[in-house]
Amino acid sequence: MIIWIVSYLLLGVVTGFLAGLFGIGGGAVMVPVLTVMFVAQGFAPDYVVHLALGTSMAAIVPTSIASLRAHNKHRAVLWPAVRGLAPGIVVGTFAATFLAAWLSPQPLAIFFCLFMTYVAVQMILNRKPDPARELPGLAGLSTVGGGIGGVSALVAIGGGTMTVPFLVWCNVRLQTAIGTSAAVGLPIALAGSMGYVLNGWGNATLPAYTIGFVYWPAVLMMAAASFLTAPLGAKLAHSLPVATLKKLFAALVILLALQMLRTVLTY
Repeated sequence: MIIWIVSYLLLGVVTGFLAGLFGIGGGAVMVPVLTVMFVAQGFAPDYVVHLALGTSMAAIVPTSIASLRAHNKHRAVLWPAVRGLAPGIVVGTFAATFLAAWLSPQPLAIFFCLFMTYVAVQMILNRKPDPARELPGLAGLSTVGGGIGGVSALVAIGGGTMTVPFLVWCNVRLQTAIGTSAAVGLPIALAGSMGYVLNGWGNATLPAYTIGFVYWPAVLMMAAASFLTAPLGAKLAHSLPVATLKKLFAALVILLALQMLRTVLTY
């Protein structure tokens, strides 16, 4: 049991730091690692990915709060964009949890791998946006938010892997895009957590200390560690060259996604 507590704490340290640094919720790291850990702990194979998704979503809540507070101190949160994206994000995230609960682990793992690889490639290419492009109006932001929320629920990410590229594509300064993404991650995590709790409610095959598809020992350990390290990542985001770090993170995302895929398909 001690080894798992230490493992969850270490995972929280890493994901909290990355959440602050890149404006992501940390699900890109948590989901594949938790899937491997849940398999090693002997959890029901039919639900290891669902548990990883739900647990990751719940752990993202405090991480997002810590990251948001840190970025807001640097005045790097574009609140009009947050207000425009949030309604669509909540609806899209909550609705997509029902689809995720219905799917088997293999399609979820394949979707996660393909999506995160696509995001990583986009980060590596670092394409420059049209200088004249601006943020869309309220209706456009809400529609985009729905798409971000839906995909976020399926792969249990805080939305940063889509929100940051979208905002940069609209010529928002990178540091501001990261801070805004951290704020957007909170409603995604809240809606996603509620959805995964409801969809896994009453499942007798799930391990002890779960509520729905959320394994709370992992949530508490990861949240405690990530709450401390997220502000450190946010501080570095405003002082280090992010482009190089994003390329390194993109390579990490691909490796983790492939490891998750291997674990699920070979178990």
